[in-house]
Amino acid sequence: MKFDTQRVRPCGEIESLENALKKITPSNKTIMKECIERWDGIAKPLRSLGTLEEAVVKIAGITENINVNIDKKALIIMCADNGVVKENITQTGSEVTAIVAENFTKRKATVSIMAGVSKTDVFTVDIGIERDMENSLDINEEVLPFRILNRKISYGTRNLYLEPAMTQEQTIAAIEVGINLVKELKKKNYNIIATGEMGIGNTTTSSAITSVLLNEPVELVTGKGAGLSSSGLERKIHVIKESIKLNKPKVEDPIDVLSKVGGLDIAGLVGVFIGGATFKIPIVIDGFISAVAALIAIRLEPLVIGYILPSHVSKEPAGEMVLNKLGLTPFINCGMFLGEGTGAIAVFPILEMACNVYRDMSTFSEIHVEEYKQL
Repeated sequence: MKFDTQRVRPCGEIESLENALKKITPSNKTIMKECIERWDGIAKPLRSLGTLEEAVVKIAGITENINVNIDKKALIIMCADNGVVKENITQTGSEVTAIVAENFTKRKATVSIMAGVSKTDVFTVDIGIERDMENSLDINEEVLPFRILNRKISYGTRNLYLEPAMTQEQTIAAIEVGINLVKELKKKNYNIIATGEMGIGNTTTSSAITSVLLNEPVELVTGKGAGLSSSGLERKIHVIKESIKLNKPKVEDPIDVLSKVGGLDIAGLVGVFIGGATFKIPIVIDGFISAVAALIAIRLEPLVIGYILPSHVSKEPAGEMVLNKLGLTPFINCGMFLGEGTGAIAVFPILEMACNVYRDMSTFSEIHVEEYKQL
């Protein structure tokens, strides 16, 4: 397994995990209060847009800007393979990860088509695909949408059924990929980022992390993923149980848990959530897998929760469980479990409508109507 830290170091000053965590502060409560006052002055019943109003308030506090705007949207898809696939816990093989990653750039994948509708730029990141990707943008090249960004830490992870999936060095390097990509997108004036992933076997790693961090039985947090049979699910549960028993991840140490039973795609997304809090840009959770990454990020720094928005609730067994643990209420429930960032992309038009109402609708004073009172 190759590992070369130089391959994951972008040009310019590097934001380390340690420094990024030190820079995180609470979102701006003064701006949030002003945003609430603006909402309450708009000519409609008080709080009648519910969680959509709350989302706009949260975005205002994150960006420290009362004039909320999410007109430049990005989706980061972390792509990586998982050694545990060798244990027959998936319906397809690892080769599918690379194929789907390439389809993201050809705008042929589900999320790419949805991104076109929501006018979202897609950034596909090779953080650990088993093979080299053709025509990928290297670390020294400009970050461009609908291209594969080469941030490969290794050619997949080790088989967590036999040994720890990653070293702690690899895990931290992968987190730093996410942090620094958010930094680069912030410089390009993106004002909201959705999270996505692609990696055959990553519901196995996500379920293992969830079981450890939430102290829940493996059976309760594990589903059929992309379509396992009942016997396949039994095998998956067995592999997760034995992997946890073998590797003994320390629940009090999120990096230890992530490195032993996680994956590079999840680690990269942990960095995206931390990067959002560091550089003050809202990050949208997709489904179960990115919610697990958010959970790890918050265990590393609790203030990160103030910079995260939900999207939908995944149909995976632990999807709602993890969101509840995070204290987040999803905007939509469509029974989705595709991943790739599809749920996060689906919520963008809803958030944009809320932002437009917030900015453009008349106030009570402008139309000379008495304001609603909070009773």
